[in-house]
Amino acid sequence: MGTFSAVTPGTDLPRYARELSRMHDALIGGGRSALRPRAVVQRSWARVLGTGLAPDGTNTRALLPFDEVERRRSRSPLSGVIDDLAQVIAGVAEASQLLMVVTDADGVILWRAGSAKVRDRANTLGFREGAEWTETTVGTNAIGTAIAEAAPVQLFSAEHFEQAQHPWYCTAAPIHDPRTGELLGVLDVSGPALTLHPTISALVETAVRMAEAQMWRHHEHRLERLRTTAAPLLASVTGPLLLVDEHGWVAHTSGVAATKRIAAPRNERALTVPGLGLCLPEPIADGWLIRPAGAAVRILMELDLSGPPVVVVTGADSTWRSPVTARHAEILVLLHHRGRRGMSVAELSSGIYGDPDHAVAVRAEISRLRRALGSVIEGRPYHLADSIELSLTFGNEERLADCAFVRRSASPAVRALARPHDD
Repeated sequence: MGTFSAVTPGTDLPRYARELSRMHDALIGGGRSALRPRAVVQRSWARVLGTGLAPDGTNTRALLPFDEVERRRSRSPLSGVIDDLAQVIAGVAEASQLLMVVTDADGVILWRAGSAKVRDRANTLGFREGAEWTETTVGTNAIGTAIAEAAPVQLFSAEHFEQAQHPWYCTAAPIHDPRTGELLGVLDVSGPALTLHPTISALVETAVRMAEAQMWRHHEHRLERLRTTAAPLLASVTGPLLLVDEHGWVAHTSGVAATKRIAAPRNERALTVPGLGLCLPEPIADGWLIRPAGAAVRILMELDLSGPPVVVVTGADSTWRSPVTARHAEILVLLHHRGRRGMSVAELSSGIYGDPDHAVAVRAEISRLRRALGSVIEGRPYHLADSIELSLTFGNEERLADCAFVRRSASPAVRALARPHDD
């Protein structure tokens, strides 16, 4: 607890603040100092100096309109735990002259709570709702530096880049979605520098853990409500199935090995689920019922390369069109060309990028492609799902090798499909 604290118990805060101020003036000005900044501060100063920001506090503080702040609040999963966070901090806020701030993942301040006196001081600094508090806008600060470092950060006095922030301490920690690990925002506790107590970092860590645990409980409650709402229908359905929420989190399984999550279902778009095969999602309550579509159901998918790549999908009783990126079209072309043998991650990496060293990028592109089209690609190795029949069209050309998209592709393996004299 509190391992990222800027001060240790017993530190003479006024003296240390003066020492840091002299160090800041010397190093930011290009000189030397006997006192060296902590590693996290040194890294941040190096990043900020590269942005051209001024250390004298003249950097612009643009505020988002109130409507935009409200929109971000309503869409943030943190809106469900903001009252709990405020209660954790409120008990000590007035007595300790501190301010709690919560941002979104972009570093935009969405909520504040705490000492009215400190709030007023923060307003003069532009430390208020709607302000973007990142390193690139206001220099080294706990919120922006926590985002940049992907770790908790505490800064004291002149460890901040801007001189206007020197009278402050700030302690920030990222808050992540407990289901996915996605960054949701940052919790920050700030106050007058000379009021900093070594336990503040522990307070922030505790509040973040509480918020993430509360979000997980909310997630479990939503799945339980979905199970309860769908219970009458589930009782009348036979055969293997999954009940999932709108994001693909599994609330109930029957006749299939349990899993935590599948690809997020989309209306009228087929998806392939391990253990179930091809499925056509059926909307139910606030989620989806996922059942096998049956062996007779086939999905016809056409990749049109006559212009900007477009996929046309026909399955069951529906047809839909979806533009795809050039990269995704290249993946589909390569997998179509390889057939049921499929391609390993390394083979796709070599085919797309020219070397086998881009496995992470390949997996990310496959994930994006699945989000766009559904689970039309299966893995180990990557290949088109058995239920997918893919065809390619390329305008007036007679064959794939003559297609302009193929000849101009950034993928060496796709270009290799063109006629030799066109290479």
